[in-house]
Amino acid sequence: MDRSVTAGQLKDKSLFQDTDDSAVPVKGVCHSCSKLKIFLGALAFSFFAKGFSGSYMKSMSSQIERRFEISSSIFGIIDGSFEIGNLMVMVLVSYLGPRVHRPKVIGVGCLIMSLGAFLSVIPQFLMGRYNYERITVTVDNSSMSVSACSPGLSVSRPVTDATETPSAMKNFGLVRSSGMFGPTLGFLLGSFCASLWVDIGVVDIDAISINPKDTRWVGAWWLGLLICGGVNFIASLPFWFLPSSLPKEGQNEKMKISHLPVQGDHCKTDSPVQPQLDFSEAVKDFLPALKKLFGNPIFLVFIFLTILQYNSLVGVITYETKFMEQQFNVSVAKAIFLIGVILLPITIMGMFLGGFLIKKFKLHITEMAKFACITFIVAYLLNLLYFTCSCEVLQVAGLTAPYSGLKHLSFPKNNFMASCNADCGCKLDQWDPVCGDNGITYMTACFAGCKSSTGTGKNMVFHNCSCVEGQGHGLGNSSAVLGQCQRESCTKAFPYFLALQTACAFILVLGGTPTYMIMFRTVSPDLKSFAVGIETLCGRILGGLPAPIYFGALIDETCLKWGTKNCGGSGSCRVYDTKAFRNVYLGLIAGLRAGCCLLYIVISVLIMKRFKLDGKETTDIKNTERSTSKEAAIDNKKEILPCARTSEESEETCM
Repeated sequence: MDRSVTAGQLKDKSLFQDTDDSAVPVKGVCHSCSKLKIFLGALAFSFFAKGFSGSYMKSMSSQIERRFEISSSIFGIIDGSFEIGNLMVMVLVSYLGPRVHRPKVIGVGCLIMSLGAFLSVIPQFLMGRYNYERITVTVDNSSMSVSACSPGLSVSRPVTDATETPSAMKNFGLVRSSGMFGPTLGFLLGSFCASLWVDIGVVDIDAISINPKDTRWVGAWWLGLLICGGVNFIASLPFWFLPSSLPKEGQNEKMKISHLPVQGDHCKTDSPVQPQLDFSEAVKDFLPALKKLFGNPIFLVFIFLTILQYNSLVGVITYETKFMEQQFNVSVAKAIFLIGVILLPITIMGMFLGGFLIKKFKLHITEMAKFACITFIVAYLLNLLYFTCSCEVLQVAGLTAPYSGLKHLSFPKNNFMASCNADCGCKLDQWDPVCGDNGITYMTACFAGCKSSTGTGKNMVFHNCSCVEGQGHGLGNSSAVLGQCQRESCTKAFPYFLALQTACAFILVLGGTPTYMIMFRTVSPDLKSFAVGIETLCGRILGGLPAPIYFGALIDETCLKWGTKNCGGSGSCRVYDTKAFRNVYLGLIAGLRAGCCLLYIVISVLIMKRFKLDGKETTDIKNTERSTSKEAAIDNKKEILPCARTSEESEETCM
């Protein structure tokens, strides 16, 4: 027999009816509420771990290229292969999400990320210590070394560098934004690891003759991957202890009331049961659902917009540090650090502000579309100003500048030999640059015609350099130091570039949240999860996968001097044509974003046509008709069963 509770007792008794009509304390409901909070916290941390690992891997692009002597296009293939794992399960998981144990699926994903990070470290220990290109300079009994320029000098292979030694919208802002804090810390970790020598702990750091600004420098890329693997493993743990389904936020109070039979109410409700997975039914409904999604013109244009945005975003994230290094003469570690402490926090602020503006002014979907379109176009126009931040090409004798040092004279390209070093027996496949007193970089001290040297390691100085002497210096007084010459004008232009980039990033992400909300407001509620999966799939398979490859391939075309592997063959690039690099890199980004501008205009027009009627903003006509029919059905149900609860009462409101 049912136990009856009067309305006045609701305040005094914390009971709810279980499926067998027994009274159960509301503690169970509170327990579900606490589990919901645990799930949201775990999900936010998993977003953080994913962003943390992904951004760290992106920041290590130059280090991995140099460590394994590969080109940018090869690294692009490695980087793009990350998306292949996503593609194998993304659509399946998004479509079958409501039918499976979702927390455990997320936990498995975190474990796979952790395992992948640990496996990526293995090559570092299989290949032994890193050997960078350098010439051999032996020291005689005096304080002066043997001449770097000598007809009998036999330059050996590269040698070892050192000796051993709450609401749905609120939750959606919080969870996605927590994923943005991950990249910030990921880039900071990347900056720290890039400043450490790759073989830290097993070599004498003082004996290394290069610094982090050198194109042969390799940071401890593997160290951060160990940390990323640990973070992802920790992120997986909470999901194994969560139930397959949780009550929606705001439904806990309804749960308490709905399960309390009031006097005169003899209706019984059963607790929600996890839907069983029926593969045959799921496969049968897959194609109709896909057809319904792509039959929506707004969603179709949104997908094309997503693809172009993915291409430009992935290209920027992957090669921005390389661009900063080559264009503005800053170390990779510094470039990564600046991205982590300036650009990414600004991006987070822009995302929060965009979401705040939607909530504050209660923007209609047509207003959100206009806002997103205007902000993107403004950011694109600012983006064109990047081309004004020019920088001169590194002056390398015989490669980009004549040995005479006179810039107005024409000279044969890649002619590294001259009368001043013809008798030195220099090896053409080496790169151990020195900077002469004349401001010109030479491939090695041998090509500078240097006949003696003093000091060791980073402090080594070459003297009596015949190729430097021929440019107005007195005989025997010309010298060169290790490393390529600094381009001071490029370094001075860098703060202006960084300020412009910060402004562009802020304005760009300001309209990011409204853009993302367009998808949720233009698809039916039952297809939202599927729509997110399709949007992510298309963005990654047509953006995240190819973008690093073709960006890297075009960047490789601007390389002027390739390194040499120990086993022969070309390695990673040592010198780029910075002007060509700038035009290719910025030109690709500008072209992709120009297409985005066009699609923003198209999607704004489509939304205004669909959501406007007689000059007044209304809801979608089709949705209005659908909701009207639902209301009629609800009224009919209420006439028959006064105590029946409809699913519409508890349906989550779409923001």
